[in-house]
Amino acid sequence: MNDNIFEKGKVMELFELIDYSNGGVVSKQILKNEAGNITLFSFDKGQGLSEHTAPFDAMVQVLDGKVEIKIGGNPVVVKEGESIIMPAHITHALFAVEKFKMLLTMIKG
Repeated sequence: MNDNIFEKGKVMELFELIDYSNGGVVSKQILKNEAGNITLFSFDKGQGLSEHTAPFDAMVQVLDGKVEIKIGGNPVVVKEGESIIMPAHITHALFAVEKFKMLLTMIKG
């Protein structure tokens, strides 16, 4: 399966490709294939994702704002320009300390 949303070989300004939604969460898939996917997200302040696990590692790159990510119950704050890898099979949750945008990269192992 190859369901690429954005044109390959074209420069993208990730921050500009997704807008904030008042009181909501927005996601926009950049690339998806059998190896994994890359998705842009924006979260309004106070929004988040409840605790869950994934079957493979996931890397979060914060493009704007600040998020608290709990990994295995341990909170860490990640801000614009920073990244973190959430390990496979370990619970994690996200909470928007302030509105933020992130690029999520998941590669199947």
